[in-house]
Amino acid sequence: MKIGDIQVANRVFLAPMSGVTDAPFRRLAAELGSGLVVSEMTASDDLVNGRPMSRLRCEATGIGPHVVQLAGCEAKWMTEGARIAEAAGADVIDINMGCPARHVTGGQSGSALMRDLDHAVRLIDATVGAVKVPVTLKMRLGWDERSLNAPELARRAEASGVQLISVHGRTRCQFYKGEADWR
Repeated sequence: MKIGDIQVANRVFLAPMSGVTDAPFRRLAAELGSGLVVSEMTASDDLVNGRPMSRLRCEATGIGPHVVQLAGCEAKWMTEGARIAEAAGADVIDINMGCPARHVTGGQSGSALMRDLDHAVRLIDATVGAVKVPVTLKMRLGWDERSLNAPELARRAEASGVQLISVHGRTRCQFYKGEADWR
């Protein structure tokens, strides 16, 4: 499997999880056979403003390919954050449109972007246009059961140049509860 020109060892991916997928955890998952591991979610504005933890999350750790996940709600921060991550050694930039946490969605990032696909696509376009490395996208099925718009966002993201799309099989309103839709 390839993401752009990046060869992935297999189709077993370690999903990005805030507070969980730090460098030691990613290294362990890679050693146990994961074909791709993704950093913890990094707020693009924190990265641009030099927050030490955000910078640390972007540093390559010898696990390849190095995937940095960015979250944000403004094109200027996503653009500059993607450039910084690429300069720090990211082989792939992953955009987070799946985080359901209130402190993320309250700032109109993460899965809150599923409520405004035009804005979501502007962020995708800004990120893809800012870097030479492949850009991927993680999203949810939609905000709630009445707005299952993942297929539409996927089509638009692909048209914008996103190289791989992963979908959490729940809506934002489900958080991590209920039954996932594996279709």
